[in-house]
Amino acid sequence: MANTSTPTLTLLSQHGSFGGTVNIYSHASQQCQCTMKFAVYIPPQAKLHPVPILYFLSGLTCTEQNFITKAGAQRYAADHGLMLVAPDTSPRGEGVPDEEGWDFGSGAGFYVDATAAPWASHYRMYSYVTEELPSLIHENFEVNPQRQGIFGHSMGGHGALVCGLRNPDKYQSISAFAPIANPMQCSWGQKALGKYVGPDPSAWPAYDASALVADYGSTDRHILIDQGLDDSFLEQQQLKPEAFQAACEAAGQPLTLRMQAGYDHGYYFIATFMEDHIKHHGQVLCG
Repeated sequence: MANTSTPTLTLLSQHGSFGGTVNIYSHASQQCQCTMKFAVYIPPQAKLHPVPILYFLSGLTCTEQNFITKAGAQRYAADHGLMLVAPDTSPRGEGVPDEEGWDFGSGAGFYVDATAAPWASHYRMYSYVTEELPSLIHENFEVNPQRQGIFGHSMGGHGALVCGLRNPDKYQSISAFAPIANPMQCSWGQKALGKYVGPDPSAWPAYDASALVADYGSTDRHILIDQGLDDSFLEQQQLKPEAFQAACEAAGQPLTLRMQAGYDHGYYFIATFMEDHIKHHGQVLCG
């Protein structure tokens, strides 16, 4: 169980769920220079021994609440003995720059470390997800830091692929729901990378999974992706799973890309295939 007396975390709420608990925490983030929140599902097995950790990165407009309340993941995490950790999608609060619109700024951090003004001082979600948040989890919960996986949805699927590919020593398993898989070639990604990282496209490949797989693809980790065929963003060419599939084939990166008829971009889609994704991670992390 968490040590809730530690000064680094503030417990905001706690709810029983499938023999474990769903906890919401806040803390002062050094990377983002603001108060950040994250949700944790602590499975019942954590009362007995350290458990593996599975991080979920949410999509545009979401907070730490969306996945933990809508995805139905706790039941399957309890079956496998996995701790679920779901951070917010971006820094927030007074003094944190924002922009009008839903696809940039608050709720749309794109899991990058911004280098352009005025975003660079707060929008450091890549380092927050890969360094600061894991350190907090390792220090405050009964977990096995050598057993970590990452997955996500849409913008968060992009984040999961990028974080997972760039850090094979930290994440042993990767999956995604409808990820933005080639952001350098879609308008969402071009806007985000151009403003957060700067207008020079030579800096963008560090945050594009389809570019990264050539350097970080590995036969040791099999990536699972589910994509709804009725997803309007697929039709709008924002997601580009075919580009990631081609990059994986060229790099020899094992990939299962499942195109699911009748499913769109929302949480009904995510909840439908959540069991498969938890099983995908559980087989690696709990085996």
